[in-house]
Amino acid sequence: MSTTNPGADEPCDVAIVGICDGAALSPTAALIDSEIGGAIGRLRDAGKLSSDEGETMLLAGPGAGGPELVLVIGLGSLKSDHESNRELAFRLTSQSVRSLVSKSHKKLFIALGEYFDASAHDSVVAGALYALEGQSIYRTKAVINVPETLVFSSIEQDAVTRGTIIGQSVNLTRRLVNEPASAIYPESLADLVSDLASDNGIECEVWDETKLAEENCRSILAVGGGSDRPPRLVILRYNGGETGEAPVALVGKGVTFDSGGLSLKPSDGMIDMKCDMGGAATVIGAINAIAKLGIKRNVIAVCGLAENMVSGSSYKLGDVIKTRSGKTIEILNTDAEGRVVLADALNVAIGFKPSAMVDLATLTGACMVALGNEVAGLMTNDQSVADQVFAAAKVEGELLWQLPMLPLYDEKVKSKVADIKNIGEGRWGGAITAAKFLENFVDKTPWVHLDIAGPAFSDSPKPFRDAGATGVYVKTLVRWIESL
Repeated sequence: MSTTNPGADEPCDVAIVGICDGAALSPTAALIDSEIGGAIGRLRDAGKLSSDEGETMLLAGPGAGGPELVLVIGLGSLKSDHESNRELAFRLTSQSVRSLVSKSHKKLFIALGEYFDASAHDSVVAGALYALEGQSIYRTKAVINVPETLVFSSIEQDAVTRGTIIGQSVNLTRRLVNEPASAIYPESLADLVSDLASDNGIECEVWDETKLAEENCRSILAVGGGSDRPPRLVILRYNGGETGEAPVALVGKGVTFDSGGLSLKPSDGMIDMKCDMGGAATVIGAINAIAKLGIKRNVIAVCGLAENMVSGSSYKLGDVIKTRSGKTIEILNTDAEGRVVLADALNVAIGFKPSAMVDLATLTGACMVALGNEVAGLMTNDQSVADQVFAAAKVEGELLWQLPMLPLYDEKVKSKVADIKNIGEGRWGGAITAAKFLENFVDKTPWVHLDIAGPAFSDSPKPFRDAGATGVYVKTLVRWIESL
């Protein structure tokens, strides 16, 4: 990828330009327009070319050493608050590139950065890369034809570098989630992460089933006990800050496939359960970006990895598990397994005495019932940290909504035979009672829980992305840690 100045003489298959409500054509759009006989302005004036957000038209380009084709995309009304345009830059760049990749193009010239403030230029680059990843990773005929070259107009090289790192890291998360459970299981994912860490100067420690037993991680072992694929716990340490500085902790649920265990899911509910490691994949993508960007903070990432399967060694309803923290859990539903895995993972994380901690998990269908498929639920024991995460998500255009952690919910996870039980009372408040369960394992650490069950994976595509894994909240985590 490279950057260049505006122009109509960039030889390429397609030039991508924008038009904006009430604004003159950008420099590249104006130069191309003059080379094609004023077609862009004429079609716009005639109402046949719209500046409405996301509207596109493909025109013949000038050729003869310039673009063969020109894709014009409407940008709508850009906001005066430049940070609010980051999501728009990301989404519309991705949409424009995605609309082209069903055909083979060697080179795209992307001039959308000419309309956006420099603060959003890395989002233009990341959005272009986002368009090039999808769920069709095992199709024999390519669905996405990746261009050989992307050239960006009027974007500084630093923004290209940052946008490339962010885009690749989000796509890393998406690829991990989109892979089938036959390829991504606890051991293979731990090996992959270990290689990734080695390439990026991140310290990596992997606990196998023997080490998990030595560390009394009985809850992870219980969830993974029914599978032929033994569980793992991965600890990643990125030392970008001052020596002795308290780290920030990221914790991810990594259930690489969730059958429901003995509380077996129906077939329709099991189809997409390769995505149940989306929290761990998000953490992996985030720390990959943090290391490559060289962010000056110490970061610890902990991922609990297990397969929840059915066999004679599956954990059972009525079992009582003594966790690594010493607290005991009564199991009343083996399909509420993510919180059981996180019980030990959170305990490991707080051992590093983090200044703040965020966990991410595709945890509950109840959160999807409450908030739908596009918004993650946020729950916390520390409003100041929650506000920081909210602020980061707002800048990146990633949607969160806070749910209450009132003391009355504590009673709903208390057990009569153990300290706590792994489900609440009946159907009500399930996302909150799951968070209340987790709160038992964070001690006094400032902590935010993100239930990403809805937005982490999509059954249907959108103009700017394929169906499947979305990679959402990688950008939020990076922005949050940078802001500290």
